[in-house]
Amino acid sequence: MLRNLASWCHRHRKVVVLLWLIALVGLTLVANSAGSNYSQGIEVNNTESQQAATLLKARFAAKAGDEGQLVFASSGGVTSPAVQAEMEQVFADVAKVPGVTGVTSPYSPQGLGQTAKSGKVAFANVQFAQRATNVPQSTIDDIRKIARQADGTEVDGAKVQVELGGRMFQERPELGMSELIGIAAAVIILLVAFGSLLAMGLPILTALFGIGVGFALVALSSHLFVTPDMTTQLASMIGIGVGIDYALFIVTRYRQSLGEGMDPHAATVRSIDTAGRAVLFAGTTVVISLLGLFIMGVDFVNGLAIGASVTVAVVMLASITLVPALLGFVGRSIDRFSVRRKTTAETTAKRNIWYRWSRVVQHHPWISAIAGLLVLLVFAIPMLSMRLAFPDDGANPKTDTTRRAYDLVTEGFGAGFNGPLVLAAQFPKGSDTAALTELSKTLASTPGVAFASPAIPSPSGDAAVIRVIPTTSPQSQETEDLVHTIRDDVIPKAVAGTDVKVKVGGITASGIDVAEQLSARLPWFIGGVLLLSFLLLMAVFRSILVPLKAVIMNLLSIGAAYGLVVAVFEWGWFSDVVGIDKTGPIAPFIPMMMFAILFGLSMDYEVFLLSRIREEYDRTHDNATAVADGLAATARVISAAALIMVTVFASFIIPDGAMIKLFGAGLAFAILIDATIVRMVLVPATMELLGDKNWWFPKWLDRIVPRLHVEAIDDVDEELRQFDSEGREAAPV
Repeated sequence: MLRNLASWCHRHRKVVVLLWLIALVGLTLVANSAGSNYSQGIEVNNTESQQAATLLKARFAAKAGDEGQLVFASSGGVTSPAVQAEMEQVFADVAKVPGVTGVTSPYSPQGLGQTAKSGKVAFANVQFAQRATNVPQSTIDDIRKIARQADGTEVDGAKVQVELGGRMFQERPELGMSELIGIAAAVIILLVAFGSLLAMGLPILTALFGIGVGFALVALSSHLFVTPDMTTQLASMIGIGVGIDYALFIVTRYRQSLGEGMDPHAATVRSIDTAGRAVLFAGTTVVISLLGLFIMGVDFVNGLAIGASVTVAVVMLASITLVPALLGFVGRSIDRFSVRRKTTAETTAKRNIWYRWSRVVQHHPWISAIAGLLVLLVFAIPMLSMRLAFPDDGANPKTDTTRRAYDLVTEGFGAGFNGPLVLAAQFPKGSDTAALTELSKTLASTPGVAFASPAIPSPSGDAAVIRVIPTTSPQSQETEDLVHTIRDDVIPKAVAGTDVKVKVGGITASGIDVAEQLSARLPWFIGGVLLLSFLLLMAVFRSILVPLKAVIMNLLSIGAAYGLVVAVFEWGWFSDVVGIDKTGPIAPFIPMMMFAILFGLSMDYEVFLLSRIREEYDRTHDNATAVADGLAATARVISAAALIMVTVFASFIIPDGAMIKLFGAGLAFAILIDATIVRMVLVPATMELLGDKNWWFPKWLDRIVPRLHVEAIDDVDEELRQFDSEGREAAPV
């Protein structure tokens, strides 16, 4: 099938390129017309915080949505009549914005306690009709406009600073600089690897087409699924990296085939039927592993998975359709505009540095294996102290209004005011609510609580709400412990023997619930991915030990990446280098996203290397020679591909967003570890130690396990002889 597809794309190259242009332009226009609907929401069904939100929606219609804050400060004081008049007008304007159900002014009786003791900072609570996930973008934009107009206004000789707090106001990351740096680095690496402008341009062009179409599809999918606003940057990061790598593998095989005397059409078909087959296998694996995140049952994780998997699927499709079409235009001119003298890696494989390196490792397999293992274990040590929790707005860059609002609130009131807890109580009408009064008093005296409001009854008379302000920040372990103390100890004792039921909700409690649910399901997800990895590799290589080693080495390389993430973003090591000014816990969806992505990417290198080793072993039945020759033939392209991936991922450390920095640093380090220590040290060392046992496969299992072909069947060259250089069936001789 792949041969026929490659041949058709080569022969109808103008049609293929035109179809891709139509897809790119058409989908981009549709996406721009429809706009996007990215969200900041974190919601999980069947959690206590979600039950509290449901109760609030039913009994407190005006308080059904989430709260934001309009934080303001003035060195001259915020209690002066002039400042009050200025800000009351701002509050009135915000209250008129569609989607806002009310604004609680610090100057009103209901806003008692919303002005700092210093008198220089205050905040107004902005109540929305919807949860943060569903607040319309138009509502957010209107409030931002009002705040910007008020910010910097001079009153009584001092400027008033106005900022917006709350997840709905977080500023979305912008595309641009990181992508340009990543592509520029890839251009340089490809020029060094290929030495030709044309050969360099094909992978770049393919990746750009793929991510262009992918971006449009991600924007459109945001209307159907809860899609976090960082999805575009994550999709861009992965799309550029895998798009260039996939095309690189195919173009490399094409050049090799031309060097062996094949005509352009035959070389194109062969490259797609060999490297393209590996690309299809690796890309499909990435997509499957990403979509496996649906088992976590969290909407915004599903959105991330859809965005990333759609982009990978598109660049994979571009690699096996657009690349053969472009090769049809290039033909034998693939090495034109050369920037260095051409060399043929295949003909010098026996003498190249990778062959010699493999022999060094094979002559000292125990030392190499132990040294490589120790390095990975040392890198992985910090992982043991990883804390999974959602960082609060204090982790946002200082260029973000939510970070400035967070700092003002912390300065004026304490960090806990950035994440109030909302206790929703339900009881039969006419019930004695003395328990709620007692609960409020108990909460106020509970260690870790800065303030607890009296119970506020609902209009229906069968519900009430209590606001609790912790003394510590939303992301701190102390706040998480406080939530559990309130749920497990304070509330049960206060309402014992009554019909009152109380649920702890609010954004802070919601984040804790989501983190706990994701943390509980993470081992199951990782176990499922590793099992899938083992079964796929077993079907491809007809071996038990080879896939088992691959699973273990994947765990080691990803563990090392987790260790780096903890050391930098949680412990603060080298935080200045990556531009992090405040450390915090690791968002619980990041380890599973990293695992899903790295699993697929490492499978790419695994298949590319081991399939060549297996090919050499089947030919020579000499394990040591097969390992050395396989490494010599593939190490150069694997190194180039990995270096491209590392530079693309590392370029995403530049933006201000902590989340995308974490993804970029973690993925870059993991690929670097995987392509160096794992592929170049541990694989040849362990394969040398095991010898022919690498390829042991019981006959009974061979009959049960289906066979997957990642490389082409040997008759490809013979089959291609019946076609001329343009793929038309040749006349019989």
